[in-house]
This record gives sequence, structure tokens and C-alpha cells, in this order.
Amino acid sequence: MSKRKSGCNIHGILLLDKRLGVSSNKALQEVRRLFNANKAGHTGSLDPLATGLLPLCFGEATKVSALMLDDNKRYQVVIQLGVMTDTGDREGTVIETKPVPELSIDDIHACLEKFTGEIDQVPPMYSALKHNGKKLYELAREGKTVERKARHITIFELKLLTDSQALAEEPDQLTLDVFCSKGTYIRSLAEDIGHTLGCGGTVKELRRLEAGQFNIENARTIEQLTEMDQQSLFQCLINVDKPLEALPAVQLSDEQTICIKYGQSLDFLPPFDKLRTGFDELGANGTGASLESKQGTVRMYNDAVFLGLGEMLRDGKLAPKKLFNM
Repeated sequence: MSKRKSGCNIHGILLLDKRLGVSSNKALQEVRRLFNANKAGHTGSLDPLATGLLPLCFGEATKVSALMLDDNKRYQVVIQLGVMTDTGDREGTVIETKPVPELSIDDIHACLEKFTGEIDQVPPMYSALKHNGKKLYELAREGKTVERKARHITIFELKLLTDSQALAEEPDQLTLDVFCSKGTYIRSLAEDIGHTLGCGGTVKELRRLEAGQFNIENARTIEQLTEMDQQSLFQCLINVDKPLEALPAVQLSDEQTICIKYGQSLDFLPPFDKLRTGFDELGANGTGASLESKQGTVRMYNDAVFLGLGEMLRDGKLAPKKLFNM
């Protein structure tokens, strides 16, 4: 006989401002205990060194966490020039130091331009990527280094926040604003920028400011959450379907909803080969979306109740893809 869960079935997303020095999992478990939630997960780890935005998913919201991993992210990072560590951040062991050359603001801007746009980046050894079934950071802790294939990433924005006066006062530190695609390792970026400037570099401070549509301004610290009563805590939760707003939405009747919940496909639209080009009023349930949006993943609702994700097929059928039970 399986052990009965004693927690609550809570569904929603909470934006946590993770504090310095704790792992993402420890931060998750702290908040999970506050909610007494049965099921919880986070959407992409922040290292203990990093602070900032960590979206936490509870209950059925864990079903969208994988989709949120694909979101673009924004960070503010302080790079310590002239120092290289085995982990790529200040928590690692120093493996080399170099003098920092005299750099002008123009020199730094020219360097940053080389890393703006689509670039190839080699992931660090201290990462959760796997090699022959073993995580790279586990190999790194054993003193092993393996060849890593460069990955294609995009740095949409790379802004220097350090001004001339700050550079004169602390010539070995740079503060950058980084807006990047999924899969970007800020530690690798810091090292590569340092090497290009001729002195190496490592991450001194890192803070995540944005993840997809979510912003640090709406996040709560563990101290703030701890002071709240149960009602206030629940008011912090964001609806499960919020990260999916970019997907088209369709309304289902009560009868259609029953079919979808039983895993059945629906004859939802006329087959595509029978539709006129440019016909924008595809009638089934009056969704009114354009022809181009009629194929692919959609959000499904019964009135205001979110049912889950469906797949609009080319033959006009709507098939259940991922159902949510709330």
C-alpha cells in the first residue's frame, strides 16, 4: 500500500527572488513547505552564487516547467578580470591570475560587440550536461576534463553598465546586462570576454532579472513569503496557463470537453485543403484566428476553465496533447 500524501494539491506558479548561497532545490523546498504543497519543481537552476528570479511551479504547473526552460533570460553579471577559476565563478579554486591591461570604455565595447548576436559557446565543465551518462560537474570534481561540443546560442543584448568613473576606480571589474537565449552559460561568457580582453575573467556576482514574460520586480523573497498568512501566500500564485499565453486559444463545449478528457480527437475544423486561402473566420466555435495559426499547439478552455494543450491537425481534427487536472 502506497503512503498517502499529507500535503495540499496546489496549482500555480510563484516567482521567487532566490537569495545568495542556497541551491535552487533548497530554495524550492523552503517555499514548498510554506505552501504544504504535494508537488513542486523549478524552471532552470540558479547556482548558489546567483540570486534573482526563480519561477517555482506547483501541482499541474509542473507540466509547463519544461516549456519555460526554453524562455529567453536576462542577467546582470559582475565579471572579475584577471582571475580564472576552475568553476568559472568566484566559488571555485583560482587556477591562474593575469595582470589586467589598461582598458578604455571603447575597448570594452569593441570586445562586447564580438559576443553580440548568434555565437558558438563551449559549455563549462562545471555544468549539469552529461557525458556518457555522467554529469560534467561530477567528472570535473574527479579532476577529469572531457571535450565539449560548442553550442549555438544567441546574445540578443550585451550592455556595459560600468561607466568611466567606475572603471577608473575598479579597473578589474565589469558589470554587464545580458539578454540571451536558452542554453547560455554566463560563466563561459565571462571567461570568453576575459580572454578576449587579454586577462581572463570569472563571475563575481550574478543576478537573474527576467525569464520569459516574468520579471524580478514581481518576485518575492523567502523572508517576505515567511511573513505572509496562508491567504496572502495563495494570492502570490500565478495561473498555470500564464506562460502559455502566446499560444492560440480555443473554446470547447461541454460535450467536446468530455471527449477531450477521454483522450478522443474532435472534428473541430474543416480540413485544410477545403479552406479558401486567407479565410480568417474559421467557424468552429468562432475562434477567428488566421489560417496560418490553425495547425499546431493550442490552449483549450471550457468557459474560463483551462483544460490543457491540444494539437490542431491538418485534417481539421483537434487532438489532446497534455491535459491538466485542477
